[in-house]
Amino acid sequence: MIWLRITGCVLVTASCGALGIWKARQWRLHRQMLERLRRMVYLLRGEILYAMSPLPEALERVGRKSDGPAAVWFCRMAERLKRQEGETFSRIWREELDGQARAMLLSQRETAELAEFGEHLGYLDVGMQERTIALYLEQLDLSIGFLREHEQERTRICTCLGIMSGLFLSVILC
Repeated sequence: MIWLRITGCVLVTASCGALGIWKARQWRLHRQMLERLRRMVYLLRGEILYAMSPLPEALERVGRKSDGPAAVWFCRMAERLKRQEGETFSRIWREELDGQARAMLLSQRETAELAEFGEHLGYLDVGMQERTIALYLEQLDLSIGFLREHEQERTRICTCLGIMSGLFLSVILC
């Protein structure tokens, strides 16, 4: 009977610790996703400003050069824009963002900032598009900086809390 309790305590502690490690990994993946999105926006800026590509073509090129959920999102927007079904760019941007935001690990604030970026991107002249992209890149840099600054401490906290909560539950249950 005692071996069953010990095994249960070990399993509870290990599973809670694994949950803490998973949460810490999510923080790291979130930062990496924002960095990948920043690279994609830089590529988009280059396509718009220097290659003078139309938006559907620019989105498709950037989506093909990248990987991950954001690349899928860019390619899906490019497909919908090429079909020309009479929808506005901002509507397509928002609908596709709503479908991919969860996979892209974005917070609500980051999703709102990205949606606002799309509202202003599709209909302006090149100069205004450049300033809109620069503003969004600045917002992304602030978010990435915050995540980098707090990554080590959050990772440690999540891992420790996971293990400690497992030990606490083991003591309570036994």
